[in-house]
Amino acid sequence: MPKMTFIERDGTRREVEVAAGYSLLEIAHKFGIDIEGACEGSLACSTCHVIVDPEWYPKLRKPTEDEEDMLDLAYALTKTSRLGCQIVLTDELDGLVVKLPPGTRSVLGL
Repeated sequence: MPKMTFIERDGTRREVEVAAGYSLLEIAHKFGIDIEGACEGSLACSTCHVIVDPEWYPKLRKPTEDEEDMLDLAYALTKTSRLGCQIVLTDELDGLVVKLPPGTRSVLGL
């Protein structure tokens, strides 16, 4: 099973191990990581925004235009920002590291 690391807002590193095929949003919820996901992964908000470690960013599939549109609304956007609902953990991503941004912005009003 692949492992990945979430770096929480306070800098705490949380390494988790989970079967491939789950989105980062699903993994975060499973392990109690503080990622909101207000739209429940339907690509209608940016509250599952994560900052991918620059070493790992080129290994991900390119974001879709819809994801890029939602990222434009994300708080503390960076060059390696992605939506956690759009990254699916695979065996090839074993070791992936993502950081949570300092906050989120929900356009859903939730």
